[in-house]
Amino acid sequence: MLFDAEKVRHDFPMLNQTMSGKRFVYLDSAATTHKPNCVIDAITRFYREEYATVHRAVYEHATVATEKYSAVRRALQDFINAKSEDEIVFTRGTTEALNLVARSYGAMHVHGGDEILISAMEHHANIVPWQLLAEKVGAKLIIAPMNEKGELILEEFEKRVTSRTKIVSICHVSNVTGAINPIEKIVPIAHRVGAVVVVDAAQSIAHFPIDVQKWNADFVAFSGHKMYGPTGVGVLYGKEALLHAMDPYQGGGDMVVEVSFMKTVFQPPPLKFEAGTPMIAEVIGLGEAISYIEQFDRSLVHKHEMKLFAKAREHLLTIPGVTIHGEPKERSAILSFTIDNIHPLDLGTLISLKGVALRTGSLCAQPAVNHFGREALMRISFGLYNTEKDVEEFITALDETLLLLETKV
Repeated sequence: MLFDAEKVRHDFPMLNQTMSGKRFVYLDSAATTHKPNCVIDAITRFYREEYATVHRAVYEHATVATEKYSAVRRALQDFINAKSEDEIVFTRGTTEALNLVARSYGAMHVHGGDEILISAMEHHANIVPWQLLAEKVGAKLIIAPMNEKGELILEEFEKRVTSRTKIVSICHVSNVTGAINPIEKIVPIAHRVGAVVVVDAAQSIAHFPIDVQKWNADFVAFSGHKMYGPTGVGVLYGKEALLHAMDPYQGGGDMVVEVSFMKTVFQPPPLKFEAGTPMIAEVIGLGEAISYIEQFDRSLVHKHEMKLFAKAREHLLTIPGVTIHGEPKERSAILSFTIDNIHPLDLGTLISLKGVALRTGSLCAQPAVNHFGREALMRISFGLYNTEKDVEEFITALDETLLLLETKV
């Protein structure tokens, strides 16, 4: 069975647009993915024909909306193999999910002299919340190093796990190098000292099947917009016992059973962490994105994405002055590079005039970029809608841009 990316591309209306008058070549799926028609249609249909709030009323549209909203929680349970739908908390994205854990679980369990362990390859969303927590309670943020290939040095990670470690928070896939971290090895190391493990799965959720029970991680966070779903919605998976023991992250309506001026009784998880009117349309759109992803054999999709990655990498290595930053053995289809004497912003700007969208800058991971001795990188990343033609047009646009820059020197 073959994966037909050319056919898939037609499901994404944004990819039928042009950019700078050229065919649109989108190579920035690690930042955000485009949306298939089924997701767009589901959101539009909800607002046009089905709109009502959830959990608050008994009239027909409200009960239908509530059932659709709740069905997505059950779909997510199956999608990541959680034990219970009550382990699925809706958030605005990975960033809010990580902040929720830091502000709730972290504030309750991390104290002065304790340690929080993260890796050198983390996105800012998996650095800043832990910094804030450590500063507030007098804990210490410990960094597990990576090697020059961009891989976590597992032996060094293990050395940094001590009796003082209370939280280990780490990405499954690096958004800079594409390195895949061995979560199944990391979790038992952390659990031996009683630490909880938080996994940032933002870069992996669209590309690899995730089984939270197999991982045995305590919390897993990811975003809808990186898995062909809407912006403004994400998920925090948390083991049910931990969620029950945690304080609410925010206060308001819907997360309460009873309110008086003397006392509030909170809903059980997950509603305890979902204060206010939720992002109903976005959740429904996320449900459609899950259905869309599940129609494909993700091993075939990954093989296809890696084939495109290999083709682009092969050409980049023929260009004088190119450095590919991070060559991990186990990886996803994310490729970061620089070219001597050319600033990434300049190249990104010029190549966009040829219809090619790639990422430039610190990639919201400044420490990881600095690890490679750079302030900014160029990055291309692939999704299931990318085709060999996309890579060929990227190569042509890059070569023409470099020739133009060489002519102007």
